Amino acid sequence: MTPNIDTFRFSEFGEPSVLAFKAETLGEPGRGEIQIRHLAIGVNYIDIYHRRGSAPLPLPSGIGVEGVGVITALGEGVEGFSIGARVAYVGGPPGAYATHRNLPAARALALPEELDSREVAALVFKGLTVEYLIRRCIEVKPGDTVLFHAAAGGVGSIACQWLSHIGATVIGTVSSTEKAEIARANGCHHVILYSQEDFRVRVGEITGGKGVGVVYDSVGADTFARSLDCLRPRGTLVSFGASSGPVPPLDVASLSAKGSLYVTRPSIAHYTAERGEYEAAARELFGAMQAGVVRAPAITTYPLHDARRAHEDLEARRTTGSVVLLP
Repeated sequence: MTPNIDTFRFSEFGEPSVLAFKAETLGEPGRGEIQIRHLAIGVNYIDIYHRRGSAPLPLPSGIGVEGVGVITALGEGVEGFSIGARVAYVGGPPGAYATHRNLPAARALALPEELDSREVAALVFKGLTVEYLIRRCIEVKPGDTVLFHAAAGGVGSIACQWLSHIGATVIGTVSSTEKAEIARANGCHHVILYSQEDFRVRVGEITGGKGVGVVYDSVGADTFARSLDCLRPRGTLVSFGASSGPVPPLDVASLSAKGSLYVTRPSIAHYTAERGEYEAAARELFGAMQAGVVRAPAITTYPLHDARRAHEDLEARRTTGSVVLLP
């Protein structure tokens, strides 16, 4: 049976208005694919990069890389999954902003029964991002001090929880007093309002002039250069996003002058490409959720058909925590 579905597609890069909500007929899943009916869909900044063209996709394209759903059909050669089972996924061809979709079975993750679908949709992409950032890109250990920009955002909120549980000291930057309270509630030890004070100065004061071992920076243009100044000698800047715009060109020689620093620009795609790593990371995340180490930050929900408004609010920084679309 081929269901009629509602889905977003776009044929040009640009503002949220380029997203077109369409009715389509979904074909049968191909070899190695499953078909799912979405229960909840995560909205992430990578969706905005795709829509803008700063991380361009071949057009026309669907949009969205994260969701939770129920399997409704299995393609040829699929093993280990059954119709009616609930799964989550991150990655694969964009197309999550839809009532139903076909998905490579290799991206599907079986869900523990006790985990709520909305909470998983709010957490799985961001949680897997945090997992690779703090456990594999840089293994943060008890006693380490880190600086995390956008500490009240979707990724930042989860990171503050997990880092605090590990035993690290977390310094976070936020844009408002409201977001400062959110960051503190999630385990951030020192909160800096970057709109009111120079975070470089405050990091120096907090660390007694030593600097931090690692800076996690998803903001990009507005923070990158000053983030380097917050590092201790041989520290690492992890640049994993650019919400304020692309990072300007880097003079590599300056890394030596500032203390033999390291800079990396990781991608979740490279840290979850192998099925074994992907499943192991998911076990870590789902275990942390079940243990109460990581919980969903504030979840803002929008009807699926309101995805354009969700993008507008996310870009304008009117949201906190995670954004979820409901079919």
